[in-house]
This record gives sequence, structure tokens and C-alpha cells, in this order.
Amino acid sequence: MVIANTYSIVARCERTGALGVAVATAVPGVGALCPFVRVGAGAVATQSWVNPYLALDALAIMAGGADAETALAAVLAGDGAPEVRQVGVVDVRGGSAAHTGDACTPWCGHLTAPGLSIQGNMLTGPEVLDAMAAAYHAADGEDLPGRLMAALLAGDAAGGDKRGKQSAALLVHDGEDYPFVSLRVDEHPEPVAELARVLAVARLQLLPFVGGLPRRGAPAGPVPDAVKAMLALAPPDRPGGGGSAPKPALVAASETA
Repeated sequence: MVIANTYSIVARCERTGALGVAVATAVPGVGALCPFVRVGAGAVATQSWVNPYLALDALAIMAGGADAETALAAVLAGDGAPEVRQVGVVDVRGGSAAHTGDACTPWCGHLTAPGLSIQGNMLTGPEVLDAMAAAYHAADGEDLPGRLMAALLAGDAAGGDKRGKQSAALLVHDGEDYPFVSLRVDEHPEPVAELARVLAVARLQLLPFVGGLPRRGAPAGPVPDAVKAMLALAPPDRPGGGGSAPKPALVAASETA
């Protein structure tokens, strides 16, 4: 088993129906094992002593029409160690459910509301979850990636994981099988702040491209000229900067080849 003493938020946007998860922990690579989203089903965060199949199976059950509470109860009933699991679930209709096992490392707990589940273990205290909920609701004018990021930043500022910091991730689907946003900071001394920086760059450089990708049931259109022109630039020369420019010698070699 993989342990990820973690704080996370799972949510559905009431305006657009987008589903997403944001998560942070003091273990590398949290984005690989904790956040899961399936269009037409819901979103799940699985943490503490992680069992990814709790998320995968809950999504399959919800894809069949079950609500979050039913799906969560079903997967926990089939798990051999529910006392060390922590799971947050939101279904496609905005139903929510959460579980914090009795043997999760304190402080541990969860909060649920329509379209929202916030959970954490090995935290500095309940103020982490309270701060996340307040920030999420205060950002109700933003899109789902922005609201999830605001909540994660607030949890980080309120104390977060009491061991320290190492990784963070943001995963959002907006009506398509492929993600609208899928960003990870797998190892960093300030992973939540770094994730927020990466999201800001992605909004300017990546999301305009993703917004033009083919969508189910709609004809694919051409990539907008402005997006093509922007992505043809070296990363530091694009809006938001970031990345690096090619070495001058490599540019000269390509121009003379």
C-alpha cells in the first residue's frame, strides 16, 4: 500500500457541470494515485493508506447511475481495510459523500456539502479544511480550476500536512473524456504555490489550445491562428513566460540544415 497523508477537495461546478480534484501532500507524486475523474460519473480523491481501486470502482458504479453515497458504501464494503482509508466522492449530479477511517492519522476528518467534499489526514488541525471550504465558496465567481486552486492555497496557508510539503495536483474534466486541466508538481519545497504558478501559465499557453480540441458530437475545427502563433514562440516569449528558449547554437544549426 502507498501512504499519502493528504488534504484534498473534490467538487462539481454547479454552473458548467465540470468535475475536479485538487490535492496536496508530503509524499512525491500525489497526482498519480489520489485524484480520479470520469465524465458522466463523478470525481474521487482516495488517500491515507491509498487504495486506487476505491476510486476506480466508485466511478464505475456512479457511471451506472448510482449516487455518491451508494458508490462509496459499496466500495468500502468490499475493501479489506476501511479503517485506514480516506475517500471523498462527488457524483455527476452533485451528490457528495466522504469516509475517514478510524485508524487514519490525526488530525483527520472531512466536510461535505452539495457538490463538494473536503478531506484530510495527518493535518495540523481542522482549520485546514475550514479554510479550504471558505476559500472555495468565496471564489464562486471563478471557474472550477480557479476555485479548487483557491481552496488548496488556503489549506496550505492554514497549515496543511503537519510533516511538511512535497507534491500537489489539479485535475478537472469539463464534459470530455480527456482532461481540461491536468497539472502536477511531483516534488517541490512549495508544491501548492508552484502548482498555482503553473496553472497561471497554463491559462495563457495551454488552455487556449485545449479549448480548441475536438469535442464529442461536434466537428473538429482549425486551430485558431492566434493560438498557433503563440505556441510557435519560445516559452519565455509567450504570455506568462516560463520554460526556456533553445540554445543559440541549436537555432543556428536548424536554420542552416
